[in-house]
Amino acid sequence: MKPLDSILHSLNLADARLMSLVESLDEEQLRVPYEPGINPPVWEVGHAAFFYEYFLLRHLGGIDPIMPGYDAVWDSAEIPHRERWEPGVVPDKTTTLAYYRRVLDETRALLAADDGRTDEALYLGQYVVAHQCMHLESLIWCRQTLGYPAPPWSTPHEGSGKTVDPSGDAFFPGGPVRIGVPRPAPGATAVDFSFDNEQPAFVKTLAPFAISKTLVSQGEFLAFVEDGGYTRPELWSTGGTYWRRRFPRTHPAYWEKRDGIWTVRRFDRITPLDPAAPALHLSYWEAEAWCRWAGRRLPCEYEWECATRSHDSRKYPWGNQLPSDAAALADLADLDARALGTAPVDALAAGATPEGCLQMIGTCWEWTTDAYLPYDGFRVDMYVFMSTLQFGTHKTTRGGSFATSSSLIRNTYRQAYHPDRFDAFTGFRTCAIG
Repeated sequence: MKPLDSILHSLNLADARLMSLVESLDEEQLRVPYEPGINPPVWEVGHAAFFYEYFLLRHLGGIDPIMPGYDAVWDSAEIPHRERWEPGVVPDKTTTLAYYRRVLDETRALLAADDGRTDEALYLGQYVVAHQCMHLESLIWCRQTLGYPAPPWSTPHEGSGKTVDPSGDAFFPGGPVRIGVPRPAPGATAVDFSFDNEQPAFVKTLAPFAISKTLVSQGEFLAFVEDGGYTRPELWSTGGTYWRRRFPRTHPAYWEKRDGIWTVRRFDRITPLDPAAPALHLSYWEAEAWCRWAGRRLPCEYEWECATRSHDSRKYPWGNQLPSDAAALADLADLDARALGTAPVDALAAGATPEGCLQMIGTCWEWTTDAYLPYDGFRVDMYVFMSTLQFGTHKTTRGGSFATSSSLIRNTYRQAYHPDRFDAFTGFRTCAIG
């Protein structure tokens, strides 16, 4: 597939999924209550359109603003988060969708007219589509937060009932490993897209380490819960102790014991806890406390990247190609919100690394010990706030979740989440100590 065709294909998929996520909610559901980790869906639509308009249409097409006076509403760096709920600030759904449709129609026309002849158009096209894909995921975890139905195209895996052997580790001998993505050379044509936080590539020397082949499962985390893990001060760091004061519960979010049976809420459905499914919606502090209880530790982000890129610095855990066929991709990883991260942690063996690590892409964002910081030689991209606002205050997560778009994810991709957060699709795997 030619680069321009690939961009337009990804744009059309992102467009269809955004419309599905918005149109499947009624007017009452669209008026979401205020929550610090989500945005009103109608604002998300306008924000996505603004990004296309501002960074592509105005820059390459030289057009005037389509909604004069609304830049400060649609620009996330300008409008305070709480104000996105204020009456009269965000236009209504009909007005916003009309703006969005016009912007996407003009984006398609501009890209088709350019026909990929300029590197700048290819780069900007990839950038604005990738940005929309990021917001698809936030719209999906909004549904989880509020107990709304799962995305209309999703089909949950059935619970397996299997137990998981937590003892299997993959061993890495350490030494120099390649991290990140080389910064594109001036004049490079049709290079693989990456964000500024993945650049520039460098070599990191690691000590030998052993990392678990599977994510921590709900069954493994349940053992911690039933051992009183949430109420044992020795398992919680200072940061974790403060977090526990804010959220004084004794189990993960969305878990509940009903008539002696543990249940989990996934979107609008409550089902018995499947011990083989991955443990999701965990804060960094919960992952850290579980590790202390289990005598394990979280990986640093360089260990995680070394494990998923293996010996040959591959782009994906299984190799260097992403299947274009959805069915083929579904055998490798849970992405695009198709199966909701409910496969057993020992499933999807076709997508394993050569060393046998499973589900390192898709399923959940994996916590690492590292603060989210720029690499040496970092150079800010065209959108100055894509990475910089989170530097120093957030933790680095890796791997993407089941709600991450397949066109967006790769082994080098870095995402920032505040360690307090558990509303996003976060989980973890562990390393042996020593």
